[in-house]
Amino acid sequence: MSAALIDGKAFAAGLRAKVAEQAATFEQAAERKAGLAVVLVGEDPASQVYVASKAKQTVECGMASFEHRLPEDTAQDVLLALIDALNADPAVDGILVQLPLPKHLDEQAVVTRISPDKDVDGLTPISTGRLALGQPGLVPCTPLGSLMLLKDRLGDLSGLDAVVIGRSILVGKPMAQLLLAENCTVTVAHSRTRDLPEVVRRADIVVAAVGRPEMVRGDWIKPGATVIDVGINRLPPEEGKAKGKLVGDVATAEVLEVAGAVTPVPGGVGPMTIAVLLRNALVAAHRNAGVALADGAL
Repeated sequence: MSAALIDGKAFAAGLRAKVAEQAATFEQAAERKAGLAVVLVGEDPASQVYVASKAKQTVECGMASFEHRLPEDTAQDVLLALIDALNADPAVDGILVQLPLPKHLDEQAVVTRISPDKDVDGLTPISTGRLALGQPGLVPCTPLGSLMLLKDRLGDLSGLDAVVIGRSILVGKPMAQLLLAENCTVTVAHSRTRDLPEVVRRADIVVAAVGRPEMVRGDWIKPGATVIDVGINRLPPEEGKAKGKLVGDVATAEVLEVAGAVTPVPGGVGPMTIAVLLRNALVAAHRNAGVALADGAL
């Protein structure tokens, strides 16, 4: 038996196409473009690349992109004042503060300051509460993208056993909430879980989001299970090479021999994150402008 590889790159391209189509419809109805503001503090190279990619894809989808690049030594009150201004700006529908922030800044206070109606990362306490209560709101991008891939692959998830490995506020906890909302039986496993391989073996769905290279082995997986690998880890470089190989939290080659379907790294969950960010920004725009969005359009 050999598993199918889930093509997140292709799915993300399809989602971006839907976003572009709906963005044009929104612009006609609202007489303005949907707007996404991204705030970057400091000179972190990876963050700079990521922010540039977000801005490029925002414009390509027909939305307005507002970039705010602040120096590394930006004071907390200056950053909070910028967020307040973006909250009040009717041209801005979504606000994303690129994390991590420099160490002198209070990350939680900064995220909490974002209006929940513009919280495209889904990380404010109100967004988190809405998700837990099953109320409409904006959901973290990576878990929502993972759920989209699962539903595309499996259809109805009702009654399936799901194990989420990892309990972070970015992925693990919201992923568990989303799966519960789809009527899965959900176990959240973590570093203190006893006999983790045995817990994982009973799962029809495994979501690995723990940040440990290739931790989930082939003999952990129930035959035919669907495995979503959220991890992205760079191994030490081999001799003579500048960069090490990118791998996920799943030993893909082993798991391919057992599972029904697996997301690869790279090319699986990763491309979904920005696509869902754009989707969230457009959903927020419709809500903020009081423009109806057709069911299932995004």
